[in-house]
Amino acid sequence: MTSAREYLERFANLDLGRAARSGVPEVVLAEGKTAEQTMAIARRMLDQVGRVLISRVSPEVRAALQEAFADTVEWTVYSEGRTLTLSKPGIAPPQRGGRVGVLTAGTGDLPVAEEAIALCIEMGCAIWRASDVGVAGLHRLFEPLRAMLDAPVDVIIVAAGMDGALPSVVAGLVDVPVIGLPTSVGYGFGGGGVGALTSMLQTCAPGLAVVNIDNGIGAGAIAGRIANRAADARRLR
Repeated sequence: MTSAREYLERFANLDLGRAARSGVPEVVLAEGKTAEQTMAIARRMLDQVGRVLISRVSPEVRAALQEAFADTVEWTVYSEGRTLTLSKPGIAPPQRGGRVGVLTAGTGDLPVAEEAIALCIEMGCAIWRASDVGVAGLHRLFEPLRAMLDAPVDVIIVAAGMDGALPSVVAGLVDVPVIGLPTSVGYGFGGGGVGALTSMLQTCAPGLAVVNIDNGIGAGAIAGRIANRAADARRLR
C-alpha cells in the first residue's frame, strides 16, 4: 500500500524552509491541481509547519478541503473562499511589524487583492485596506489614503482593472513605494487586464512598480518584504 508521503512525492517537492530562508512562505496554487493533490500538500504542510496558504481554490477543491479538515484546523477565508489559510489551533504567523496598505479601484478587483492581503498577513504584516476607490469617483480615495499615510504604511498595493489608472494617481501622491497590481477586469480592446497592465507600465509617476496581471501573490510577496524590512529598521532606531 502506498503511504501518504509516497503519494505526495509523486507530484510535489515542497519547499518547507522557504519562509525561514526568504521571508515568504510557500503558497499552494490549487489551480491545475486535483482535489486529492491539494489535500495531500495541505496535510503535509500542516503537519510540518502548522499553517498553509492555498490560492485559486475552486468550489470543488474547497468542498473537499472542508470534508477533510473541517473539524481539525482553523480556517481563514478570503475572496469568498477563493483564497484560504488553514492552520493548526494556536499556530499564528509571526508578527514582523510591517505595515501594508491595499487599495482596489473596484469591487471586481477584490479576489486578486485579497490574495496579496492573505500573503502579507502570513508574512506577519498589518493591513490597512480600502475598496472601490477608483478614478470614476476619485473623491473616494482621499480619506482612506490619508489614513494609510497617517498609520504610516510602508508600502501600498493598488489593484485595478479597466484602464488601470489608479496606481499612477496614488504613486503621484505618496512618498512610499507603490505596487501596481493589474487585474483581468475589463472588456473589449485591452480587456483581460492588458489595458491595465500597459497603462501601469507606461506610468509617468515615479515610484510605481508593476507585477503581472492577476498576480496577487507576487504583489503580496514584494510588499511584505518591503514592509518587514522597514519594520526591522524601525526596531534598530
